[in-house]
Amino acid sequence: MSAQPITQTMKISDVKQQLNSLVNRVYRRETRIVVEKSSIPVAGIVSVHDLQRLDQLDRERAERFKILHEIGEAFKDVPFEELERETARALAEVRAERRAERMAEEEQVAGATT
Repeated sequence: MSAQPITQTMKISDVKQQLNSLVNRVYRRETRIVVEKSSIPVAGIVSVHDLQRLDQLDRERAERFKILHEIGEAFKDVPFEELERETARALAEVRAERRAERMAEEEQVAGATT
């Protein structure tokens, strides 16, 4: 796998002057460009590969938020205190189960070594 591209910050006037060579370097995944206008970052120039990855991450993020919204909708009429109480109870139950599993594993290991 090739090295991670460096990120370079440039004034828009410099980008305009060097656009052709910058695009070639971005295409080869040597660099990513942050374009500044009046010392404010306003845009980025990235490879198509990076843009596709960003699009994929955006889709995955949107799907996760959709699921969270659906879960929220399912419990919208449940009082917050009840949700908090039930969440704490479920967490305590899972933690107790995991503790019991770890203890059983430790006992097995101790029994096997004696």
